[in-house]
Amino acid sequence: MGTTEINSPRKELRAWVPTAAGIVLGLGLGAVIFFGVPARAVKPQPEVELQAAPVNEPGLLTGSPAPGFELMRSDGGSARLEDYRGQVVLLNFWATWCLPCRSEMPLIQQTYEKLGGQGFVALGVNFDEPAELVTEFGNELQIGFPLLLDPGGEVQRLYRVVGYPTSVILDRQGRIVAYHIGILAKSQLDDYLKQAGLTP
Repeated sequence: MGTTEINSPRKELRAWVPTAAGIVLGLGLGAVIFFGVPARAVKPQPEVELQAAPVNEPGLLTGSPAPGFELMRSDGGSARLEDYRGQVVLLNFWATWCLPCRSEMPLIQQTYEKLGGQGFVALGVNFDEPAELVTEFGNELQIGFPLLLDPGGEVQRLYRVVGYPTSVILDRQGRIVAYHIGILAKSQLDDYLKQAGLTP
């Protein structure tokens, strides 16, 4: 006589466990897809107080006083920026290997010749090159304004020069009127000189 197996409640419960687990897992995944992953609490970041740039740092603000310096001239002697107080000064930072510098030098020389009698002076501050090379360059282009030697580029760093040519125009009180990176066009130079109180 065959035997009939009677399902106990424990066996029935074990049979439903995988099904129930699948349902719970499916509901959980559905909730994540529908609602998204809960975001973590973001800690508030402390506010950073921005510091204003010091007004005496050239290249940042016009109207600030130009830092003083004393450099040797390529033709001998020395020149102090302070000696030119009362004149409009064009500081031109350059190098002999810089083609744009060579291109704009005649404009600076012409302006120097034209306005020298009205209280204008140009100072060419060369970057760390021998006096002989600078003098040869000046003679070739017939430069009449002072060409200054800046060994190690100390004055260039003082004026935050990052490329050549760079020109800084000072008014008669020694304040920065304009800070120009790149080659100067005549219209730009004329405009800067007007701002400094000269009529080109």
